[in-house]
Amino acid sequence: MRKIFIGADSAGYRLKEEVKAHLTELGYEVEDLGCDSEASCHYPVFAKAVCEKVQADLDKSFGILICGTGIGMSMCANKHKNIRAALCSDTYSAKMTRRHNDANLLCMGARVIGSCLALDIVDQFLNNEYEGGRHAIRVGMIADIENG
Repeated sequence: MRKIFIGADSAGYRLKEEVKAHLTELGYEVEDLGCDSEASCHYPVFAKAVCEKVQADLDKSFGILICGTGIGMSMCANKHKNIRAALCSDTYSAKMTRRHNDANLLCMGARVIGSCLALDIVDQFLNNEYEGGRHAIRVGMIADIENG
């Protein structure tokens, strides 16, 4: 079972707490990298912290980032080398981004989806494996873009 690093800004704080409790209940090791309240804060700080932890343990961890829409977090996360962050608002996208894109970081918008759907999205993301095969060519092409 992979370790989960989780972070959120003030808009995502409450949903982060629900996701963290859900993952802990399922037996995942979860490391919360903030924020710690609904006080105004800056999402790039938490995106960077989660991405750096995932980068340090690529084969044994996943990241989850939550902000108001998930857009800011996903934009920040995808600036980090070897991070393939997917913004998901439905379970099918969460499943397929793992299977086809080998995504290692899930982003969600707390103001876009409810908590029940968010937990289902998390479950689909974590319970699906990368298929490799023809998809490995495309993931390799993403890495080529990233490496210039």
